[in-house]
Amino acid sequence: AEENLTISEIGKDKAFSYLLPRMTASAGYTRYTDKKLAGTSVIQPDYGSSWGIRIEETFSLSGRELTALEISKQNVTKSKHDLAAIREDYLLRYVAAAYYNALMARKSLDIASANLERLIKYRNAAEARLKIGEVTRTVLLRAEGELSGAKSDDLQARNALELALAVLASNCGIKDPFTLRETPPDEREIDLLTTFQEKALAVRADLKSLEVQKQIAADQTKFTDGAFWPSLSLFGGYTGADQSPPPTSMNRDSIYAGAALNFPFFDGGLRKAEVQEAKARERQASLIYEELKKMIEIEVQNAYLDLVTQKGILQFLNDQMVFARDNYRAVARQFEFGLTSSLDVLDANTLLVSAERKVASAIYNYRLALLRMKKATGTLLDAPG
Repeated sequence: AEENLTISEIGKDKAFSYLLPRMTASAGYTRYTDKKLAGTSVIQPDYGSSWGIRIEETFSLSGRELTALEISKQNVTKSKHDLAAIREDYLLRYVAAAYYNALMARKSLDIASANLERLIKYRNAAEARLKIGEVTRTVLLRAEGELSGAKSDDLQARNALELALAVLASNCGIKDPFTLRETPPDEREIDLLTTFQEKALAVRADLKSLEVQKQIAADQTKFTDGAFWPSLSLFGGYTGADQSPPPTSMNRDSIYAGAALNFPFFDGGLRKAEVQEAKARERQASLIYEELKKMIEIEVQNAYLDLVTQKGILQFLNDQMVFARDNYRAVARQFEFGLTSSLDVLDANTLLVSAERKVASAIYNYRLALLRMKKATGTLLDAPG
């Protein structure tokens, strides 16, 4: 996309060059084997030379060259919009997604480490109660089994975090060591769906690109229609000549100017077909533009519903995690005093780990939903977060 922008800027310079006159210079020298005379007239000299310079400007009376320049400027604008759209897509698809995957991996490691710490305490408590005969050996064996599983989960979480950081560094082109900094999400109330849709139709880069494409297609029709107009050529120059021996009537230099009008009368229907083709492309551009507007409205609605859903899920899962944490504390305390079984402790711990993982996933899904909404409304490049 960046190279397309460079190409379109070069195309603008090329279009401007057609508005400038052409200047050419020429020179020649001819040497003959011998001179030939007929009386006093020179038939073939010993040598002859000539030189000259010519300036010429050709333009259509319909102003096609100016139309072409305007089209080239619009192509630059279109390429800028295309580049912005591609940047937004890349940031969301490869940078933001990799960033939140890394944050999720780090959070998963924290959850796994906390789970490992809890199970170590539980194993120690089970071992202590076994020594005083309050529980059977199967309780300790079950605790050892759960602890081994927690160690495995912790190792997997560490490797997953390392891989997620490597993917993020690769997608962002980061070579040096780095750390992740987590910023709190925007907690404002979600606007109405119509507000998001209106914003998207006003600022989406891909829609602006097609809007420019519509104008380019209209100007292209105008440019093609200009082929029916005549073209005017203005020219002037200087020529000089010399030869030895010189003839008596030799004109050694001259300055001239002229004009020519060129009007193509018949081309087998080529120009008419080109105009019809340009008009068809103009209609096609309008249809594509209207279709994209409809697709944007649906995309925004999809992002809006996903955002509302993820926010609701996060609220419910936060409540679940609070209940699961309080439940584990109560059950673990009861186990210390022999008021509950080991299975109750393990069930409470499993419920807590599951709730923590669900909340972590919901947090980053919600933040990604916020970014997807910004992408859908065309404001992803306006502000971070």
